[in-house]
Amino acid sequence: MARVASGFVASGLGVAVFSSAVFGLSGSFAKALLETGWTPGAAVTARLTGAALILAVPAVVALRGRWHQLRDNWITVLLFGLIGVAACQLFYFNAVERLSVGVALLLEYLAPVMIVLWLWAAGRKRPGPLTIAGAVLSLGGLVLVLDLTGAVRIDPVGVLWGIAAAVCLVIYFFITAKENDTLPPIVLASGGLMVGALVMWLAAATGLLPMAFSTADTHLGPWTTPWWVALGGLVVLATVLAYVSGIVAARSLGSKVASFVSLTEVLFAVLWAWLLLGELPGPVQLLGGVLIVGGVVLVRLDELRGAAAGTFLPPATPSEAVATLDPERSGA
Repeated sequence: MARVASGFVASGLGVAVFSSAVFGLSGSFAKALLETGWTPGAAVTARLTGAALILAVPAVVALRGRWHQLRDNWITVLLFGLIGVAACQLFYFNAVERLSVGVALLLEYLAPVMIVLWLWAAGRKRPGPLTIAGAVLSLGGLVLVLDLTGAVRIDPVGVLWGIAAAVCLVIYFFITAKENDTLPPIVLASGGLMVGALVMWLAAATGLLPMAFSTADTHLGPWTTPWWVALGGLVVLATVLAYVSGIVAARSLGSKVASFVSLTEVLFAVLWAWLLLGELPGPVQLLGGVLIVGGVVLVRLDELRGAAAGTFLPPATPSEAVATLDPERSGA
């Protein structure tokens, strides 16, 4: 058994599953802070600032004095931090404030379907049968997740925030799909986090973004913990370790396998929300979640078939935001 476990980790699969598991913690840690009086802006700012400071040292080491790499790629780093980091996380945390963690993440997972529809509308790519089936399946799952006719009341503003987060992911995927072999992945991650943190602090300083922090105890499962426990988990586990392990997994497995494993993030997010917050989507919503994930799998399968034929679609899942830092796929 020990040999099997060691082989599982060495193959990269264990690291990929670990990455999905710690990424899935972000919603639960954030909501624990929000329930004590933190605003979404404050939670995102603290998360980005802490992670940027921790990753700054390995990023400088990776540069090895080649600062021109940052100068040559400042637009990529800026857009990555502004849209893929700051806006996406802020919108997702706003959704989490009004919805359950699972529902908010499932709305975010509509990004690949939006990509398909955009490419189709723009006339750049006609979707194949699997992609069409996946889009229909995901849209049907969305109807079930929203449970429009059921007893579960869904906050429409929260839904709009979740869809806005998905739109940011779409834009992010198109940004990172551009090939670039001059910037180390850890530098892109650190630079993006720094840009995102700076944007959040500037928005707070100008009064555009409400900022409220709290030192009240947080509640995680059966435990009452100091506020810094949830914040530390958000920064160290759900950001730093999630990014680093995601990069390691993508390099070990390749982007295609890593992206499939990353689909487990939504399952982990629901599990963590159940264990730490006592949240669990209703049966209809869980069925909708299965349909959304199933639809994403079909879209991804069609994308892989298209890649084999020489065509391309941007990454298929939110967790692949980390995997897109892999030089095998993005050249970053």
